[in-house]
Amino acid sequence: MIVIADYGLGNLGSLKNMFKAINQKVSIESCPKQISLAKKLVLPGVGNFDKAMDLINKTDGLRDIIIDKASNQKVPVLGICLGMQILLDSSEEGEMKGLGLIEGESIRFPAKKNLKVPHMGWNSVVSSGYNAHFCSDLPLDSRYYFAHSYYARVKNAKHTMMKTNYALEFDSAICRGNIFGVQFHPEKSHRFGMNILEKFSSLN
Repeated sequence: MIVIADYGLGNLGSLKNMFKAINQKVSIESCPKQISLAKKLVLPGVGNFDKAMDLINKTDGLRDIIIDKASNQKVPVLGICLGMQILLDSSEEGEMKGLGLIEGESIRFPAKKNLKVPHMGWNSVVSSGYNAHFCSDLPLDSRYYFAHSYYARVKNAKHTMMKTNYALEFDSAICRGNIFGVQFHPEKSHRFGMNILEKFSSLN
């Protein structure tokens, strides 16, 4: 069963509907015990980094469960938007520690004339070539929906799965082993988003 973790911040309904559209059984769970039973785990997120981490840290055992599922049980984990950023060590948006599952931090887009922040709307991605499962047959016209003011910067280039350009080149999808993150919203990205969720769903 694919479990979408409901820790208080996330676009849960549309994400569940997108999984259903690709014929995947999925449940939304807020109870740590139920989340601990996940065979695949999705961490959505919309909002503030510190708020997300505070909610996770205050939910009995949830932080430890997520880390155990990802690091010890090697369950496939997918972080989406803010859910990707909390996979990292830290963020310029706040002071709290992230989950530390992928080395890196999230950085605010620079204040530049004519650069609109947040980065909002459709944009393309380019494969880094470091993850064949997600990137080997990436359509050339792939476009995804973004809505964010901070972007990921991983420490190890091999943890970058896709890149996007918005005044600068940033990591729009990251991975380490069974752990994946996408800055864009696959649930708002039509057939391209479906493709990403299908690939995640097919992981063992």
